[in-house]
Amino acid sequence: MNAFVPGRHVLQTPGPTNLPERVLRAMDRNAINHRGPEFGRLGLSVIGKLRPVFGTEGLVGIYPSSGTGAWEAAFANTLREGERILISRTGQFAHLWEEMARRFGLDVVALETDWRRGADPAAIGEMLAEDREHRIKAVCVVHSETSTSCLSDIGAVRAAIDAAAHPALLMVDAISSLGCIAYRHDAWRVDVTVAGSQKGLMTPPGLAFTAVSEKALAAARAGGARRSYWDWEPLVRANETGFFPYTPAINLLWALEAALEQLAEEGLDAVYARHQRYAEATRRAAAGWGLELQCQDPAAYAPGVTAIRVPEGHSADRLRAVILERFDMSLGNGLGRVEDRVFRIGHMGDLGVLQLTGALTGVEMGLAAAGIPRQPGGVLAAMRFLTQAS
Repeated sequence: MNAFVPGRHVLQTPGPTNLPERVLRAMDRNAINHRGPEFGRLGLSVIGKLRPVFGTEGLVGIYPSSGTGAWEAAFANTLREGERILISRTGQFAHLWEEMARRFGLDVVALETDWRRGADPAAIGEMLAEDREHRIKAVCVVHSETSTSCLSDIGAVRAAIDAAAHPALLMVDAISSLGCIAYRHDAWRVDVTVAGSQKGLMTPPGLAFTAVSEKALAAARAGGARRSYWDWEPLVRANETGFFPYTPAINLLWALEAALEQLAEEGLDAVYARHQRYAEATRRAAAGWGLELQCQDPAAYAPGVTAIRVPEGHSADRLRAVILERFDMSLGNGLGRVEDRVFRIGHMGDLGVLQLTGALTGVEMGLAAAGIPRQPGGVLAAMRFLTQAS
């Protein structure tokens, strides 16, 4: 049996993230009748509070699932087996979304990247311009690729689709960007946005969200695959009544309402500025240590997570294990082709300056304890920046 470790465990993964006290307290109550009037008010409240975070005035659906469920709903409602989609391979989660599409029997055209930058709008535009028969039915992009900490420019992708005069639906995974950076579902004319509760929205895992355009709803009503649980149509009624077609995750919805209230009280612009400030501090720490970022495009730095490469011949997983054992802190691991090559520092959700500098201190001590070649002063560089930026 492990010895007791005093103090709180430091959760510095890019999801699940630290939960505010008010979110924890909001869940600490008995269930209510999910067909009664109190629940209807709760359902309408959380849907209404989600809309400004998505940047939409339209349909926002909630499923008791992980974000993967919202991925599946996007495909099942709009696409039939054999139809073609275009997806940009920007990292492991784009790869997993692509794998799901193949299991649905979709014809996937993949645009390869080196996993060190976001999606290439010009390449997407070229592929669409060549598709004169409009066989491509959807363009799928991960906004913030959690595995690589690379951000894609969704506005530029929309502009590329428009320049090609192509009717394809635009589908976006915003699972690790929503609540961390301004998202504009309506302004960018995104057709389907999927997200999850456990990252920037500061809620436990277990809720998936989808924002759906009128164009995507029309496509769903005209076709799509067979579906039942994932059907969007009952969500239209839920947006009007607050009641869901399945047994909802009541306590998670209370938690979500508390989290959304906290975001609104801080102010969304302030929330997004805070995430950018913490991301820059983390990158300055990495530069101070002399370590390389996984993302090589400064315009594509993600606001909620930073993936850092360890030097050749060293193990990122061993570093993470040392930090967990010695300092009781969890960091994100490398996934897919960057497995054991990177460690990931999450800086999203409910996070203060001293929490971040404490986490960076744990990394700096861990680098020394694991024998990773590094320069001193990464934490100091982050502290100087945060002092000036606060």
